[in-house]
Amino acid sequence: MRSRDIKTRRTTARRVASFTLVAFALAALSGCSRGDADLRAYIQQINARPAAPLEPLPVIQQFETFEYSAQNLRDPFSTPLQEQETTASAGLRPDPDRRKELLEAFPLDSLDMVGTLGTGASMLGLIVDPEGVVYRVRPGNYMGQSDGKIKAVHEDRIDLVELVPDGAGGWIERDATVALDDQ
Repeated sequence: MRSRDIKTRRTTARRVASFTLVAFALAALSGCSRGDADLRAYIQQINARPAAPLEPLPVIQQFETFEYSAQNLRDPFSTPLQEQETTASAGLRPDPDRRKELLEAFPLDSLDMVGTLGTGASMLGLIVDPEGVVYRVRPGNYMGQSDGKIKAVHEDRIDLVELVPDGAGGWIERDATVALDDQ
């Protein structure tokens, strides 16, 4: 009988615990059912207030029109035509009739020197283009996109002279070097 009493007590304790849990849940939910009358009253109070007045639009300022009347005068930011003609006609400039060489299709910084052939004055330089093709060059050949004429081939470098625009309609010479690639 003792085991029956224990089972009965456990069952009773479970029922009491379940009843207590349900009662607590109902009490908690009953607090949520309180009305929202105070919230509605506050919203009505806010809506009853008069709206704040809008700021007036800013006054659009009228600007005076200006008519430019110096169209026929010389542009102050360009050199005079006579000076341009004398600068362009005198001095250095690329030869438009010269046939372009293969290495003039590539920028100078994309070309690499990979070696030399020969010795002394008959030394040839070996240049590789971005596509991996190797070319032999000697003094007098051209390479690069700025009319770079090869002046000398050394064991460790190739010396060139490029023609670049000076910004005033003329051309100036600029020294350049392609060094031996140490890879």
